[in-house]
Amino acid sequence: MNSGDPVSTPRTLSEIPLQSHYGSPAPGDYPYTRGIHPGMYRARLWTMRQFSGFATPEQTNSRFRYLLSQGQTGLSVAFDLPTLMGCDPDDPSALGEVGKCGVSIASLADMETLFDQIPLDRVSVSMTINSPAAILFAMYLAVAEKQGVPCERLNGTLQNDILKEYIAQKEFLYPPRPSMRLVTDVVEFCARHVSSYNPISVSGYHIREAGSTAVQELAFTLRDGMEYVEWALARGLAVDDFAPRLSFFFNAHNDFFEEIAKYRAARRIWARTMKERFGAASERSLKLRFHSQTAGCSLTWQQPYNNVVRTALQALAAVLGGTQSLHTNSLDEAYALPAESAVTLALRTQQIIAHESGVAAVADPLGGSHYLEALTDEVERRAMEYIRAIDGMGGMIPAIERNYPQSEIADASYRYQKSVEEGRRVIVGVNKFVQSDDHPIELLQVDQQAEISQVERVRRLRADRDNAAVQAALGRLEQAAAADENTMPHILAAVRAYATTGEICGAFARVFGPWQERSVI
Repeated sequence: MNSGDPVSTPRTLSEIPLQSHYGSPAPGDYPYTRGIHPGMYRARLWTMRQFSGFATPEQTNSRFRYLLSQGQTGLSVAFDLPTLMGCDPDDPSALGEVGKCGVSIASLADMETLFDQIPLDRVSVSMTINSPAAILFAMYLAVAEKQGVPCERLNGTLQNDILKEYIAQKEFLYPPRPSMRLVTDVVEFCARHVSSYNPISVSGYHIREAGSTAVQELAFTLRDGMEYVEWALARGLAVDDFAPRLSFFFNAHNDFFEEIAKYRAARRIWARTMKERFGAASERSLKLRFHSQTAGCSLTWQQPYNNVVRTALQALAAVLGGTQSLHTNSLDEAYALPAESAVTLALRTQQIIAHESGVAAVADPLGGSHYLEALTDEVERRAMEYIRAIDGMGGMIPAIERNYPQSEIADASYRYQKSVEEGRRVIVGVNKFVQSDDHPIELLQVDQQAEISQVERVRRLRADRDNAAVQAALGRLEQAAAADENTMPHILAAVRAYATTGEICGAFARVFGPWQERSVI
């Protein structure tokens, strides 16, 4: 409870003093249904981390510095599709996609530009990258090295969640098992050398964007997390040496109370699982920490200003659910990457919730509501049914190989879309309250010059670097991948020699081969 000091005690606009929480159990008590910290946002607000990246490293660096100047408290890097797929900008398959959905990063030189004048010992950095995650992480570490920042001073999160790629987003390069080996390499490396950085953000966001229900998002995400724990334990790591740095990433969708119940159930399931299933002893291993992002799939190109309202409600649900970090989508994202004016309004949405609404003054303010408590219990019950079903299949990889989560999501997505098309579920401005006189909005345009610039840059890099050193580093990396040793030191060596993303991914591909999934029928 708050000490009651008249200076520090938050008050309502009517000057009513507020306790830090109401009812029991207290936030911060196992199994953390009500939050992982006793005071929650009284002690520290959530990190306001807008997902940003487009065109060239120079342009994204400019956007980063603008957002930090506007009060953003952490960076979240969006990479373009070629980077996500391990391709260099001059790869024929990258044509027309360079810089379009995020920033193009092909080498350490690009990463140096991306973080120019950004002190990595003072700014938390999240990177949304999966199949080539270890490579981009190595580039980030090398930039910090050049800035003189010790690894133990780095703070942030690497998404590095390959399982959800097979389930939902489909940006995978190699078969599941060698891909899991690379994820585990990063977990082991961070546990030993980058102890304040989160090596995985187990992501339900993309599962939800693919059409899952809230229950499916929760169940598949937590079971993915359990799979990562099992692989790290099999590597020989002690659970309390890595589990405190596992983080999660959830969607914040439209069903206000169901979303809050989902977050509360997530903390409870994870705490009990870590304690009872994996024998974790550290309290930090039991506490589920999560980033949330408002639902991109809920945004509409019709009446785009309605998206401001949707985003505000979704963000409020995430805050009431106890998020540690939040991205608010911009009103124009059904059309394009956010324009500067739109992303500023999205950030201001978070700031108004934090500083004007009063919801940050009391932890779990809806806790004890008959409706919310019952809904939390039911969401947990249904999620555990899915988790037990996947356990019965032998784990998440066998479940993926038989298309179980993919089929469940496809069915849920179909049911939702049918309900919209039949008018049983109202989407304002789409199937009800329609108007045809929308005014045009400002849109961010990524010029073709960005692609031309990145192609020229990577070709110039290859011409100017020590190519003998690059080939030697790539050869050692390929040998390490084939020998089943931790690849991170060899990736770092290749990155420092200015090997490109595509070249390093190619070395892995020669060892691991491709992966072809079966269609969901």
